[in-house]
Order: sequence, then structure tokens, then C-alpha cells
Amino acid sequence: MFIDTLRLASDEADRSGRINADWEVLSNTRHLVTSSCGVQVSPTSLFLDPMEFDYIVVVGGRLTDGQAVDNETLRYLRDAAFKGGRLIGICTGTFILAEAGLMAAHETCVSWLHYVDFKERFPDLQVRADRIYNLDATRGSCAGGSSTADLAAELVRRHIGNAAERNALEVLQIDKVRNAEWVQPRRPLTIETHDPRLRAALIMMEQNIENTLSVSRLASALGISRRQLERLFFKEVNSSPALVYRRVRLERAKQLLRKSDTPLIEVALGAGFENASHFARVFRRAYGQSPTVWRRSEFTSQSVER
Repeated sequence: MFIDTLRLASDEADRSGRINADWEVLSNTRHLVTSSCGVQVSPTSLFLDPMEFDYIVVVGGRLTDGQAVDNETLRYLRDAAFKGGRLIGICTGTFILAEAGLMAAHETCVSWLHYVDFKERFPDLQVRADRIYNLDATRGSCAGGSSTADLAAELVRRHIGNAAERNALEVLQIDKVRNAEWVQPRRPLTIETHDPRLRAALIMMEQNIENTLSVSRLASALGISRRQLERLFFKEVNSSPALVYRRVRLERAKQLLRKSDTPLIEVALGAGFENASHFARVFRRAYGQSPTVWRRSEFTSQSVER
């Protein structure tokens, strides 16, 4: 969808002339590149001087345990960054930019599906999975899927104009373009809500359990004041952000407790509690029994069901 958006913005209707935009599919080899769905893509050129392009866009495939790309590609991306080139990662292409060491001073947007993998591989990087894309002066990143069209549309709007953007979106049957603030279309695990700000806050809570965020930090990330966030929570779910955050952490604790071999201290720390005794007190107040008793009853009921 990224190239299609450029193609349709580059000419009138669906003529596909490369008038207002142009592109190349680069690789360090002329060999066919197999995409995640099995379709093979033929590179149109070997690596060219990165300064010939306004943007170098990196498209990722399925995640693997090893290095995502070869060293020559990593060197090319580092050279592009060194020369001041603007780099964009689409879907797991963000992993490649991070592996090249090119996202250290930039916020990275990834799909909620890949958030945990990204955090585990690059724990020191700023990452968020509540927005569909991010674009700053020299780096861009997006969650993949339909958000690639939204990101491409912003580039078209910046460099070609609103009319070209409208033409591309109309031909693609996209009713309304989404901006970078749009929340990824995924329901939080704990509470259903249609308010995008509340949904974003809940997703951020779920993704920051071991190292919890303050309510003020959550509000700041959403671009509202702490008081506004508190009013929003009371209006939508009749509870404070702090109590909802605790509920999110307790739900994670129950997930960990279902693993019979997980020590209680690991469950406590994994759910963002300081120690096992504090966790046990909070758990008992919430569910009327200790974590140990709750886990035992869970395994008993599972055995009966079998």
C-alpha cells in the first residue's frame, strides 16, 4: 500500500505515471526477494547513493531468531544515516533500523503484535505500540498493514500536496486518512472502551507492567493533563487510572500464576509489585484468597475439565 499510495499520488486518476514521485526497489543482489506471503519481488536496482532519494524505506518480513538482514544492508543504512538521509521502517522494518543502531535518538512505532519482541531485543530504545505511525525530521516508523497508506499519505501531503493525497486515497477506497495520533485498532485486554485516549492509556498500561508508569507520565504521553486523564477514567469506567492500572497488573499476575512452575516472587516482580508479600496482600484484597490458594484452585478446576 505504501508504493500504491505514491503511484496514485504521482499522476491523475489511475494513470500511474511517475510524474510527481518516483521509487526504486533496492537490494544488494538481483536475486528475487520472497515476502512473508510467499510472493517474490524483483529488485529494480542494486544499492544506489542514498542521497539520490528523499527517503530510504525499509520493509521487514517475518521475525526470526537470527540477524534480520545481511551486513552489507546494515552498512548501507548506516551510511545513509551518516550522510543525513531520512529513513523509514515499515512493520518489522523497524527492527532492521534498530539492529543497525539507527533508532537510538528516535521514538519507534511498532505493531502491538511485535511490541514484546522489540522490547526484548532493544530494551534501551523508546518504543510505543499505541499509535499507527511516527514521523520526525529524519526517522519514520509504522505498525504496518493499512497504516502504511496513512504514513505514505502524509509524505504525499508534505511533498506533493493535498490534491494528490485525495486522489490516491479515493482510488484506494480509503474514506479518511488517519494521522500519527490515531490509536492502533486493537482492544485492550482488560476493559472495552470506544474512547481512543482511554484505549491508548490501557494499552500503555499493559505494555508497562514490570516498570510501571506514573499517572502523570501516562497523561503526558497522551497529550493531556493528569486531571483530564482522571476525569476521563471516571467518566468512562467509573474508576481512577491508578486502580485500573492495578487491575491490569493483577490480570497479568493471574496469567503468570497459571504457569505452575513460576515462583511467587517472579510473579510479583513480573506484575510490577515490589515484593511477594506486597503482591500477596493486594491479591487477597482483590480476590479474597491468597495467590497460592488461587493457583491451586485453578489447577484443580482445569483437571476436572479435562
